[in-house]
Amino acid sequence: MSHNPVRPWRSIERRKSRRIMVGNVPVGGDAPISVQTMTNTLTTDVAATVAQVQAVADAGADIVRVSVPDEASAKALKEIVRESPVPIVADIHFHYRRGIEAAEAGAACLRINPGNIGSPDRVREVIKAAREHNCSIRIGVNAGSLEKHLLEKYGEPCPDAMVESGLEHIRILQDNDFHEFKISVKASDVFMAAAAYQQLAEATDAPIHLGITEAGGLVSGTVKSAIGLGNLLWMGIGDTIRVSLSADPVEEVKVGFEILKSLGLRHRGVNIISCPSCARQGFDVIKTVEILEKRLEHIKTPMSLSIIGCVVNGPGEALMTDVGFTGGGAGSGMVYLAGKQSHKMGNEAMVDHIVEQVEKKAAEIEALAAAAE
Repeated sequence: MSHNPVRPWRSIERRKSRRIMVGNVPVGGDAPISVQTMTNTLTTDVAATVAQVQAVADAGADIVRVSVPDEASAKALKEIVRESPVPIVADIHFHYRRGIEAAEAGAACLRINPGNIGSPDRVREVIKAAREHNCSIRIGVNAGSLEKHLLEKYGEPCPDAMVESGLEHIRILQDNDFHEFKISVKASDVFMAAAAYQQLAEATDAPIHLGITEAGGLVSGTVKSAIGLGNLLWMGIGDTIRVSLSADPVEEVKVGFEILKSLGLRHRGVNIISCPSCARQGFDVIKTVEILEKRLEHIKTPMSLSIIGCVVNGPGEALMTDVGFTGGGAGSGMVYLAGKQSHKMGNEAMVDHIVEQVEKKAAEIEALAAAAE
């Protein structure tokens, strides 16, 4: 909220990590926690993939991952990278040549497991290509694809096995004097992922990529991700995140930002504070919020909006937001600006009026920011 002071009990002390670059996006150190997603189009369909990359970038994605399973996809990647407004991470599994080709195609980062690339010579070739093309690497450990020797040692996927896998992969890169890497230890089980990430955070200063893998559909996956990622972020762990949903990648980006916004770690767009509604409501809160969410998607400026159905909590919530509307009686409500009562507005014109007030406030905030630079 632009007019509220920062309160110490709201602050999160982030884990100290070293910083790397994914294209022009810094990851780690004191850089903002970046939001990622992954395309689900055929990589060889360049037009569809670029369109999806553009859509998620418009939604706020800082980094986008693209799967590169074959040579044709590696060739398509070059054009995708050229047309992408954000850095592209190439998702590589098993085929070391794909990693080399992706680096040559301009990928900003390679997502690999050094342990499944093959012989040490092949790993060195991928690292050499990454170094020559200014490409970082993400070590991606997954509970569902742990190495055979670790499964034999531990009997089943577990946090200890995941962290040991990650540290083994780190050693491979460090033995080759390569340090531009980040790491993830993902699991679909929230407890396993959280425990693995906590152990990992203590064992390395590498930037950490957070994710609850294969979290599920839009509702269930959002809940699992919010619990798993939210708790880790609250502890200060995490430098970049991806919410994995069986849904449109744009939804992954939206959920990722909402998780960060709820913890005060990133601020983008309008944060709508609204009541669940009840018999006291002076207007249809649920429908109004649904409309406003769509009408205000174009606002990128961080700001807050309260939409409360009645005067029980409405005035109090409005005191804390940039713009507010509290339902009253006789078909009208009170508009609040910068936490203060401003004027009454009829329910029939409220949506257009609120959009107008939010746009006006966003323009003011942007003008002040520009003047301060």
